[in-house]
Amino acid sequence: MSEKKVTPRGVYPHVKVVGDFIFVSGTSSRRADNTIAGVDLMDDMGTKFLNIETQTSEVLKNIDANLQTVGSSLKDVVDVSTFLVNMNDFAGYNKAYAAFFDKETGPTRTTVAVHQLPHPDLVVEIKVTAFKKR
Repeated sequence: MSEKKVTPRGVYPHVKVVGDFIFVSGTSSRRADNTIAGVDLMDDMGTKFLNIETQTSEVLKNIDANLQTVGSSLKDVVDVSTFLVNMNDFAGYNKAYAAFFDKETGPTRTTVAVHQLPHPDLVVEIKVTAFKKR
């Protein structure tokens, strides 16, 4: 039984291989059923808590799944670009990120704040470049 995959919401591939480089498009915590991981309802009025740690972890898992489609993984990532809607989420983002990458051996990284992402429940989007000798 094959697992349903997240499909791009535009005209672009999730992954593009150019020589030994692998480029992964901006990725969110959106699931194949279009729900978003890290959106927790706080009360019966529908108040939401947008969990940066959960979203970051799910984004990195989604990126790893995309890399695996071309025989790669997070261990091959050499550069990370992260887009946060709110820099107040930086500490939680860093905490989740550290579960996937090591400070000394991990990829280079740039993190910037953006006005918004394609869905109001998204608080983080990440794109990466990986390198794997073919």
